[in-house]
Amino acid sequence: MQRDAPNIVLVIVHDLGRHLGCYGVETVSSPECDALAADGVLFEDSFTVAPQCSPSRAALFTGRYPHQNGMFGLAHDPHGWDIHDSERHLASHLSESGYSTALIGFQHETNRPEEMGFLECDYRWHDSCENISRDAASYISSRAAGDSPYYLQVGLIEPHRHFDMYGGRPDKSRGVWVPPYLADEPSAKEDFAAFQGAISKMDASVGVIRRAVDESADAENTLIVFTTDHGIPFPRAKCSLYDPGLETALIARWPEGGWTGSKRIEGMVANLDLFPTILEIAGVDPSGLPGDAKPEGVSFAHLSPRRQILFGEKTYHDYYDPMRCVRTPRFKLIANFSTAPSVQDPSQAWRPLTTPLSAGGTHPDFELYDLESDPHELDNCHDVTDYQVEFQELKSTLARWMASSDDALLTGAPLNPQHRRVRSALLKALRPEDP
Repeated sequence: MQRDAPNIVLVIVHDLGRHLGCYGVETVSSPECDALAADGVLFEDSFTVAPQCSPSRAALFTGRYPHQNGMFGLAHDPHGWDIHDSERHLASHLSESGYSTALIGFQHETNRPEEMGFLECDYRWHDSCENISRDAASYISSRAAGDSPYYLQVGLIEPHRHFDMYGGRPDKSRGVWVPPYLADEPSAKEDFAAFQGAISKMDASVGVIRRAVDESADAENTLIVFTTDHGIPFPRAKCSLYDPGLETALIARWPEGGWTGSKRIEGMVANLDLFPTILEIAGVDPSGLPGDAKPEGVSFAHLSPRRQILFGEKTYHDYYDPMRCVRTPRFKLIANFSTAPSVQDPSQAWRPLTTPLSAGGTHPDFELYDLESDPHELDNCHDVTDYQVEFQELKSTLARWMASSDDALLTGAPLNPQHRRVRSALLKALRPEDP
């Protein structure tokens, strides 16, 4: 740890995607997040590597893909997935390096938060954002200048849906925007109005934490990071490898480190890139981590993202639905390993209120999208003649990544006929000389 290592406050919320005013959603009231972006830096092209809760968070806090760290699906009962014993949480590395580490609020990356390296672990499954932000602010205020630097992880469950609706009051004060890959119908507007209200409630709590940092003794040398786990909780978003499922808000401020000035950072970053980024800022050399603990992420500590390719994955959410993807700035290839329904409804509502424009049937083996001409990923062009060069190149890229990262979907035994077909096609892309 460097002598002048910054304090780190990481706020992670649930199911938000990039549904904020500062990301261009004009109907959302998010003045606190917008103010943080106006005084800090906003990453325009931030993505998760997994579009569901536990796998995404496990990737962020270990710096490794879910199929590597063991978090294939949801952590809570009755699912019961967990990260491997050999994996180490970000908090563990920081506490070992001299940081005071604390968790306040919600976490979903493990069933064993008290074993993840937090010196203080105030884990709460469903407490309100008002209570958690108040206690987080008290923790920040209690830290005096000259104390050892601290890492505070704050988890807010909002704006996740609470049973059949959200925790806030519906908000139509600025209108309601329904994304163009969903049917713009009255029930969808009601659903999004409720979602907007929950975002407003969450946003106010972010303001409580931000002001506590501003008033603290080491405000200039405190890095505050605001992010979320995955995309918004609607069909063709959460639980899918389409961009609305992988898009994440990522806003940060660190005056002493130059992370300020209302900068908008272009270039793809993945959520597992935060792991090496934070370690580098804290003065911990991630290249020195032992064996399998070495992160797959790429540090952007100097605000110059270098990632040209993004990989994403889903294996389980609440049912087996294995898929992998590779994304470049222009193209995305999705490989589907089962004949599960083509669109999963992640809304957790008793009666779904929002309808995707393209649904029905089962997954095709492959999906290829030209994000330049088809940004909403509605036209699968994997069998279009003009795209065969890109299809073959991306298929080979995806196969090489799966092989090099020991992905069991490629290296293990196929579990069904579609898995066998897709696995065979990827292995052929890996070894095209085979008959």
